[in-house]
Amino acid sequence: MISRRDFLQVAAGAAAIAGVGAPLSAQAQRQAIGQDDLLRFTPKGQLTILHMTDCHAQLMPLYFREPSVNIGVGEAKGLPPHITDTEFLNTFGIAPGSHHAYALSSADFTALARTYGRVGGMDRMATLIKAIRAERGADRTLVLDGGDALQGSFTALQSKGADMIRVLEALGIEATTGHWEFTLGADRISELFGDKEKPGSSRIAFLAGNIRENEFEDTVFKSTKMFEKGGVRIAVIGQAFPFTPIANPRWMMPKWSFGIREADVRKNVEAARAAGAQLVVLLSHNGFDVDRKLASRVDGIDIILTAHTHDALPKPIRVKSTLLVATGSAAKFLSRLDIEMKDGRMADVSFALIPVLTDAIAPDPDVAKLISEIRAPHAKMLATELAHNESLIYRRGNFNGTFDDLICQAMLSVRDAEISLSPGFRWGNSLLPGQPLTWDDLYTATAMTYPNCYRVTMKGEMLKTILEDVADNLFNADPYYQQGGDMVRVGGMGYTIDINAAMGRRISDMTHLKTGKPIEADREYVVAGWASVNEGVAGPPIWDVVAAHLRDRKSIRISDNQSVKIRGAI
Repeated sequence: MISRRDFLQVAAGAAAIAGVGAPLSAQAQRQAIGQDDLLRFTPKGQLTILHMTDCHAQLMPLYFREPSVNIGVGEAKGLPPHITDTEFLNTFGIAPGSHHAYALSSADFTALARTYGRVGGMDRMATLIKAIRAERGADRTLVLDGGDALQGSFTALQSKGADMIRVLEALGIEATTGHWEFTLGADRISELFGDKEKPGSSRIAFLAGNIRENEFEDTVFKSTKMFEKGGVRIAVIGQAFPFTPIANPRWMMPKWSFGIREADVRKNVEAARAAGAQLVVLLSHNGFDVDRKLASRVDGIDIILTAHTHDALPKPIRVKSTLLVATGSAAKFLSRLDIEMKDGRMADVSFALIPVLTDAIAPDPDVAKLISEIRAPHAKMLATELAHNESLIYRRGNFNGTFDDLICQAMLSVRDAEISLSPGFRWGNSLLPGQPLTWDDLYTATAMTYPNCYRVTMKGEMLKTILEDVADNLFNADPYYQQGGDMVRVGGMGYTIDINAAMGRRISDMTHLKTGKPIEADREYVVAGWASVNEGVAGPPIWDVVAAHLRDRKSIRISDNQSVKIRGAI
């Protein structure tokens, strides 16, 4: 594994060469940053790989704040992506106040958002992809998506992912893999993507070599697809999220098993090389730390395009001979890798993480028209204001985000609960103070196929068990036991967490905030929550619960959450 000292030396040198930290001076305002500036790149080698990931069905431009808390444990402690804000900017030589600082950090987010504007928008993404493809040639450009594309918006929910398939095809995506896609159900995934024997309705290759059929353990999907770009044979190996049936409802994919399956990855790499692959790319939805460990143990992978944990890094991280590329989420970034091959091997790489600054990029007319067609039947409803927002609303961070706090408050109020629980999802947009909160915004944080908001009684002992289980998932020192997501969000209750404590001993000082009294192990509390992985959960959809709360208040202000005390983070 690369040491922190070695990484800092490499990153500092790479940042200086790339000039990502150069002061913007005249470019300090968004009007001065143009499409040509974002696309400026000296081409290299025989081929270009473009990568986007974790867009979560976001068709439209939005605000998206990166996390201010992203704690690493074990060998990953203190290494990117587990550094934030000033430390992140200093590590990569990024000038504070620059558009790179705005895109990659939460530092001064509100002020910089007002300067640089929204990010993303699939019509802008299309413009970037088409421009690079035109420059390099379609026969030298490979365009890949890392998964989590078909879930996260109202139109994706209503169309069961069909809207995003149309958009991804319009972008020219050539292969993808999955995670939240599976929450559409196994039948729908088979309909869209087929299996290893037959194609689905989509023209996009769906690669997931780590999914097997339960009874005979046959692989369900193709693991690998060979591409030839610029005269180079490229093997793209797909790796779906290994813990999908744990993090999401098992009953939605009852006949399939998942896993990291390191031995299978090794066999797929060896098979690809034996079949003549000169370049091996792992299109992964494992999460960054899992991929970092995998790269240290499996030889022969040139590039891992990592996803799931929504990390965005301005430079690849090298582990042995493998480059790890992290492209962020929400259609906020596009990664470009130009690759030079010599003697049948990868000899050199040039890289750019391109921030998709909406105001700086002309919308592609064809994709803009397609998005308008998709959203037109619902446009009036989606634009309806539910409440006026007076604070920064965001969802990212290991322990809480203000959007999650709002959801927890809504459940406490509307469901008449003492304590509320909300999953540590990473998807969802941000809102600036003064923005209206619309149905569109609410769906970006809640649109999913198991949204029911339950109301149950739960003993204090069970609440502690839940927190301990999620904490071990998040802070297990072995990445192969980190099963995705951030800490469950809690309303009506505070606690202390010791990140470095043993399993089952991390959580203490659980307190009922309304009474100020300790949570009693044997006492029953009324608990509201949503997104249970159990089948047949009763209750209204969470968006209706939150909408009722917002309409009742008309204006909202969410203060920073101080109810979670953290030990052992430094």
